[in-house]
Amino acid sequence: MISTAKPGSAAILERDGRFLLVLRRNPPSADMYAFPGGRAEPGETPEQTALRELHEETGISARNPRLFSTYDLKTHAADGSVKSHFLLSVFRVDADRDAVAEAADDAAALGWYTVEEIRQLPVPQSVLECAERLAGGE
Repeated sequence: MISTAKPGSAAILERDGRFLLVLRRNPPSADMYAFPGGRAEPGETPEQTALRELHEETGISARNPRLFSTYDLKTHAADGSVKSHFLLSVFRVDADRDAVAEAADDAAALGWYTVEEIRQLPVPQSVLECAERLAGGE
């Protein structure tokens, strides 16, 4: 079976060296912490997807999405076949400093974490990589 990659986007919101992560309720990253994000809706740009998903999952309205990284993400079934395939665009975004995040939609919980804390959490490799690159001052 040929797998067609689905477009998805995630939003990185950082405050004072801490990154906003949500605990995923649904596959492909269920029970893992990740940047707010998800699948693109028909006709949506990657930037629009990142802003919409951040708002749906945290209640925060962000602006000024800037592409930070892209990932070709595949998860495999036990037999080796591709279960899911996403082309993920990760954006840095800005939001008002007093905006309060509340878990909603696919987010079972959320929090603000330092890179050191992220290293102790169950996270996709792409999340740790982005956080480490940003903390390193890129």
